[in-house]
Amino acid sequence: MTHLTTTPTIAPVVPSTGRLRPLGLDEVRIDDGFWAERQRVNGANTLPHIESKLESEGWLPNFDLAAAGTLPAGRRGREFSDSEVYKYLEALAWEIGRSEDPALDERFRAVVARVAAAQEPDGYLNTMFGRAGQDERWSQLEWGHELYCLGHLFQAAVARGRTRPTADDGLFDIALRAADLVCREFGEQGRHAICGHAEVEVGLAELGRFTGDRRYLDQAALFVARHGEHTLRDIEFGRSYYQDDIPVRDAEALRGHAVRANYLASAATDVAVETGDAELLRALRRQWDRTVDRRTYITGGQGAHHSDEAFGGDWELPPDRAYSETCASIGSIMFSWRLLLASGDTRYADLIERTLFNVVATSPAPDGRSFYYANTLHQRTPAQPADRDATSPRASSSLRAAWFDVSCCPPNVARTLASLAGYFATADDDGVQLHQYATGSVRTVLSDGTVSAFRVSTGYPEGGRVRVTVAEDGEWTLTLRVPSWAAGATVRVGEEEPTDAAPGTVSIRRAFRAGDTVELDLPVAPRITAPDPRVDAVRGCVAIERGPEVLALESVDFGDDIAEAVLDPASTPVDADGRISVRVSNRSTGEESEVALIRYHDWALRGPSTMRVWLPTS
Repeated sequence: MTHLTTTPTIAPVVPSTGRLRPLGLDEVRIDDGFWAERQRVNGANTLPHIESKLESEGWLPNFDLAAAGTLPAGRRGREFSDSEVYKYLEALAWEIGRSEDPALDERFRAVVARVAAAQEPDGYLNTMFGRAGQDERWSQLEWGHELYCLGHLFQAAVARGRTRPTADDGLFDIALRAADLVCREFGEQGRHAICGHAEVEVGLAELGRFTGDRRYLDQAALFVARHGEHTLRDIEFGRSYYQDDIPVRDAEALRGHAVRANYLASAATDVAVETGDAELLRALRRQWDRTVDRRTYITGGQGAHHSDEAFGGDWELPPDRAYSETCASIGSIMFSWRLLLASGDTRYADLIERTLFNVVATSPAPDGRSFYYANTLHQRTPAQPADRDATSPRASSSLRAAWFDVSCCPPNVARTLASLAGYFATADDDGVQLHQYATGSVRTVLSDGTVSAFRVSTGYPEGGRVRVTVAEDGEWTLTLRVPSWAAGATVRVGEEEPTDAAPGTVSIRRAFRAGDTVELDLPVAPRITAPDPRVDAVRGCVAIERGPEVLALESVDFGDDIAEAVLDPASTPVDADGRISVRVSNRSTGEESEVALIRYHDWALRGPSTMRVWLPTS
């Protein structure tokens, strides 16, 4: 196990033990390229956009009404709208830690003051419940989201505590009062119940790690253990919808509502790691394996059902009915990252990469002011452009919308992008592991005092070369992930001859000198991917991928409805300066031509269109 240092790590997840130690935002900097641009847009455009919508939709003013004692009159938004304010605060906290922008700190403090004014003397904090004319506290645990909202409050407080440990804005005290109330109300001697949407468990576990107060971790463990005890009412979707059908450790795969399932699995991993529950951890790894093998789209998206936003059964992955909620993919990243830290298995980093490039990067428009909630793999009919000033009532909008009646995804994307550097690299006693690739820098101190510092230069994912230049002398091991798709990769140390680097990892240990270089070359040429034959919905089709990116055919390029498109099975994708094309025939006219493909994350940027990822070959 890695010996953890006493220096606080500025990252979303900081286990007390594990195979790998996460490096924080102060140790990893992304400063150019694909992800740097998205972080810039997130800070400059998305965060102000979210705050504007929280104001105009009334979700932030709900706290003002609570403080004034006038609720329920005037309250707006769904029962979980408080959580979007907390996710926004978390995103702000990570962005402040990333950018050091004093103007953001002023905005943060102003929002916290309004939240603080709404908290009850005993620590209760929610604008939907607990007042005259409202339902009683904790009376709607199936659908009320009270504990869910508090989980996001706890994560926001931890983000603030890690990025600004001396801040005196009061958010941390707000969170502690609320957490203490939860422990009193739902502890061993309290209500034997859970929330219908897992999240409080994740927040409590990380709050326990940050404060060192075991009560919060114990409460998280209680909530995890109570899942499967049928404490929630049965519903039309069944108790599996909120993972209250069977105990967590007895499940064979993630099931039910995809966001809830991933959040619960993340929390269960936290509990397993902190309590040394090896059996629970093995169960979670088993569930991840089956879920990824049988219930996950090629994009990394999860969730095949629209009606209950849920996983389908094994091999049930219809592309045109893919729900693939953005939040579910963020939950998947949370789950995979925790398993990676616990085990060091690079398969988890592979899925994180796939999900980041093909779901998280797909959701926000290039200007960061409109979003996909659901991420279909096959758009059959062109949609009308969304009104940029309106709130969309439809989660499954086929064009990006500025805001939704249920807007969990925009602030979830914002907090993920702001904290993204915290998911890129790790360390152990021997050295540093680089799991994701972007131009930037890494500097950390290993447990023996050795400094590991280097610069990363890459055009990834457009180009496959990753160049590491050592910045300070020291003996340590550099480990680079070789993605599962990268057969034929090579690694070159200094002026030595390149050597093969098989998928998995490649490690170089030596007494590095400043200026030493290591180059990893990943083959990013477009490739044809066949589906598992047990996935009925795409049998007889293939997909085209390039590096970590999934490609798609859009009607804008085909010149007709993509329902007419048939891929020549003998066609080899052509990559001409980043423009990828394949030979496609028109089913109705018989005409054949070379047609350009787009990166899936760029679809629908040229107006309404039809689109598909899986292309029929006959």
